[in-house]
This record gives sequence, structure tokens and C-alpha cells, in this order.
Amino acid sequence: QVQLVESGGGLVQPGGSLRLSCAASGRIFTTNDMGWYRQAPGKQRELVAVITRDGIADYSSSVKGRFTIARASAKNAVYLQMNGLKPEDTAVYYCNLRKLNGVDYWGQGTQITVSS
Repeated sequence: QVQLVESGGGLVQPGGSLRLSCAASGRIFTTNDMGWYRQAPGKQRELVAVITRDGIADYSSSVKGRFTIARASAKNAVYLQMNGLKPEDTAVYYCNLRKLNGVDYWGQGTQITVSS
């Protein structure tokens, strides 16, 4: 089994910044991609950013240029630096780990609220 623990959520004003962290533990030796998804009320879960085991990152067009994903393989962790936050970024953010066999694991989610 794989366990993912997220931290760093909260309330921030528009234009502010937050950093999310996700620590993975358990049977993670065949990890492939790690990433962040989000789900706003009444909407489907969507990809925010993903980073491969080789460090190649990709972003949703809605966050490109504002968010940065990073991975610390030695620490089995993934981070999401979020700058220039907008009210439409408000959502529950989920850490994702995908194994080489395609199986996905999810964190419990952390709430991000962008509001003045």
C-alpha cells in the first residue's frame, strides 16, 4: 500500500502564495508520475500539474506560469508552489502518485480558499 499525506492548505487573499507538500510512504519503489489535482464544488476533479520520475513537468493551462511543481525523489515528496492565486483556484487539492503499472493513489485532500 501507499500512503500520501498532504499539508500546506489554507485561506489566502487573491494574489497571494501558498506551498503544498505531499509525502509518500509505503510501497513506493515503482512510482512513476506524481502530481496534483483539484476539485472545486460541483466540478470534476482536474489535473493541475504532474511531474515524471525523470523530472519532466506539465501544467494545466489555467495555472501555467503561476504554479510550479517540484519533486524530491530522495524524500519521496512532491511540492506545489502556487503564486498569483485567484478565486477560481479555490478547490480541494489532492496529491496523486501513479505506479508504473498504472495504479493511482490519492491523498486525503487539502482545502485551498482564495478570498478577500
